[in-house]
Amino acid sequence: MTKKPTQPAPWYEIVLATLKANEVKLVVYVPDKVFTPLIKAIHADPYFIAFTATREEEAIGIVTGAWMGGMRGAVLMQTSGFGTLPNALASLVVPSQIPALIFVSERGTLGEFNLGQALVCRTMRPVLDSIGIETHTITRYDELEFIVDRSIKQAVATQAPVTFILSPLLTGGKVFQH
Repeated sequence: MTKKPTQPAPWYEIVLATLKANEVKLVVYVPDKVFTPLIKAIHADPYFIAFTATREEEAIGIVTGAWMGGMRGAVLMQTSGFGTLPNALASLVVPSQIPALIFVSERGTLGEFNLGQALVCRTMRPVLDSIGIETHTITRYDELEFIVDRSIKQAVATQAPVTFILSPLLTGGKVFQH
């Protein structure tokens, strides 16, 4: 009798488990279709404290305050939301050495119809590079856990933020109606 191959865990379950393994308890997010399964899984797990923010820079401020109070936190947003963040990152997070964990569901590429998403997608990485924030664009399922786990450890150890850009190649992206 042959065993059926086991299906690997979905990407969002890997992110959830990796956050938990690294004692990231707070998750603040601006609602996003791509992150919906992760957001639902976080809310279903009593380990996490999770809630929505009205804007991305508000979420960054909350995570910054949480770190100063002794709690690790992450922010979830989509690409266009990043457009509001450069000032908060450059004037608060980077100089205060806050290991903010920023997860971005990448839009603006691979068939995107929304010009705003595409423009922010083109500028997001250069902006992050210019203010010295490490970024990882994750496209491959087999690298997800390793990159997220090691980067969280490094962010905490060096007290520096990190941004995870989750490609549609990993998440399946947003499904567009024809």
